Amino acid sequence: MNLTREIAQLCYEVQFENISDEIQDRVKYLLLDYLGVAIRGAKTESSIPVHRFCSVRQDVPGGVPVIATELRVDAPYAALAMGVAAHSLELDDVVNAASLHPAVSVMSAALAAGYLAKSSGQELIAAIVAGYEVTVKLGIALDPAAHYARGFHPTGTCGTLGAAVAAAKIFKLDPDGITHAMGIAGSQAAGSMEFLADGAYTKRFHAGWSAHSGLIAALLAKEGFTGPQSIIEGRFGFLHAYSGSSDPEKVLAGWGRPYEVMNTSIKPHACCRYKQGAIDCILQIVNDNELLPDDIERVQVSILKAGFALVAEPPDKKMNPSSVVDAQFSMPFGAAVAIVNGSAFLDQYSLENVSSPGIRELMPRVFCTEDPEIEKEFPQKWPAKVEITSKVGKKYFARLEYPKGDPENPLTWNEIISKFASLATTVFSRNVCSDIVTQVRGLENMTEVVELINQLKKP
Repeated sequence: MNLTREIAQLCYEVQFENISDEIQDRVKYLLLDYLGVAIRGAKTESSIPVHRFCSVRQDVPGGVPVIATELRVDAPYAALAMGVAAHSLELDDVVNAASLHPAVSVMSAALAAGYLAKSSGQELIAAIVAGYEVTVKLGIALDPAAHYARGFHPTGTCGTLGAAVAAAKIFKLDPDGITHAMGIAGSQAAGSMEFLADGAYTKRFHAGWSAHSGLIAALLAKEGFTGPQSIIEGRFGFLHAYSGSSDPEKVLAGWGRPYEVMNTSIKPHACCRYKQGAIDCILQIVNDNELLPDDIERVQVSILKAGFALVAEPPDKKMNPSSVVDAQFSMPFGAAVAIVNGSAFLDQYSLENVSSPGIRELMPRVFCTEDPEIEKEFPQKWPAKVEITSKVGKKYFARLEYPKGDPENPLTWNEIISKFASLATTVFSRNVCSDIVTQVRGLENMTEVVELINQLKKP
């Protein structure tokens, strides 16, 4: 059996009755996080043109509601809109070892497919588990640094295949069908990192397009369309085409032990994950020592090599963000906004703060360096280290092994519910938000996920 078919067989075998209570709970935890981000993300400036684009495809038979809107559109376009929304805040979940965001692709496709197929909550849970597993295992096998070096965004590339698997599971495809769905998805996997040049919205588009393309792949496979059965390992397959140092053995290594949903991190800060540990350290120093911006002479931030080009280079660009996307990928901005505002959540990543004189004045005092000491622990850990020097010469240090939100340093269920409420109450009443939390926490008892998705329509 070749690798692609072996993956398909393993995905087929992911059945709800074989999923532990712990894994089920984790899926619901991640789903609630996704929904909060997608609800608030539907209001962003990048989501509005997507909604206009999708609106000409609304009111179709079998149309799927788009979260937090009045739209009801073809399922692949619902997946597109939801994926873009969920990736627009830089608050979506992430798997450190794969350096990608699985929910935005997998859950967007699974929910749209689930509505179409009138799937049960149990079927949705199994589809999400399988979709995450494929997305993350491919990301690890590619070698994230090598994948980035070729200019690819792993959320867009790996997410396309994971979304296809999740949708194929929803449609109850057999191993052959899942194989073909992945094969078709492999011809659509895309996502250029060139958005870093000017803060374009295309990073957000990658998530939506991967969900859209993955769902189309599963729909085509369902109708008998074929894809190459060696799409993962073949001479011109995914691993060879998208990386110069991929390792096929890593795809199956540790499969399901535990499932990758258990290795998925939640973001407490609205920015690139490579900044988040440093922001945790900065907030710890500032809060513990009651430091004010005017007290600070220098902020020294150690950045992991894998993320240095994303958040620290080129220095002139990172010191002069011109958009919210630029700011989300600027460590100097992230450090300054955390010091000035005492937080780095959604409200802090605004155009107003991008041009704020107080933040701009502090940014040149932030210095980013690579650090061999923290590099030794990566990627098993994502350590962060910060040193702040005051204007009177006093030095303050902070270091952590795992950023807040990592499985080893997790947000509690109450913290996830609080994060969800802070985002979702921008669209829905607190009573509706409470109902959504209840539905998600009882997902395994839901006869049709249509019930949940209908609750997510804009009132």
